[in-house]
Amino acid sequence: QVQLVESGGGLVQAGGSLRLSCAASGRTFSSYTMGWFRQAPGKEREFVAAISRRGSGTVYADFVKGRFTISRDNAKNTVYLQMNSLNPEETAVYYCAASANTGPTSRGPYDYWGQGTQVTVSS
Repeated sequence: QVQLVESGGGLVQAGGSLRLSCAASGRTFSSYTMGWFRQAPGKEREFVAAISRRGSGTVYADFVKGRFTISRDNAKNTVYLQMNSLNPEETAVYYCAASANTGPTSRGPYDYWGQGTQVTVSS
């Protein structure tokens, strides 16, 4: 069982940056591939980025490549999402999730989810 708690969301102007964090409970954090997803109002949840268990592999959605960076610190049981050059269309609730997959994956399955953190990008 893994419990996930996101933080770092907030209000930012277009073109600005935010760094999201996701703290995991339990001693098996390094056993999970971690992912970030987002859900905008009235839209389906979509994949943003994922990182392998040791952090050696990452995958990104095309729309964030070059702007977002996912990383993890297994000693701190935390995964991060650095978001740069944000635009208003990226206003959403951002979720982190854990998957038992061995490699980074957009499809999962992701078995554990956090409650999400709101990111609002103003124009």
